[in-house]
Amino acid sequence: MRSKLALSFFALSGLALLPAAGYATRAAQDRDRDDDQGKVREMTGCLQKEGDDYELMAENGSTWELKSDQANLADHVGHTVRVTGTVDHEKMHNAKEKAKEKSQDNPKERGHLTVTNLKMVSRSCSK
Repeated sequence: MRSKLALSFFALSGLALLPAAGYATRAAQDRDRDDDQGKVREMTGCLQKEGDDYELMAENGSTWELKSDQANLADHVGHTVRVTGTVDHEKMHNAKEKAKEKSQDNPKERGHLTVTNLKMVSRSCSK
């Protein structure tokens, strides 16, 4: 009789915790979605290739190493392009940029971007 009572108690305790577990999961998913939305960047600049890497020299002076499974970067080397993408390792990137701002008079942003969309603006890059 005691073992049935104990088993029932543990079963009810477990059921009581399910809503809390669901709330925690939803909160984590919402936080992840908010982080993803905060990473999206859109910029225009000159697409160049350095070895095996593609770089965007943005109009604001920042430099971005690009990668993409969705856009054909090779077709636009030497063109002025407008890219949309997500910053890789955004939290680390932001911390690095804040430190650079404190230590340099005119810091230029540098980062890694996964391109989700690319539009050609011009067939050449203005210098």
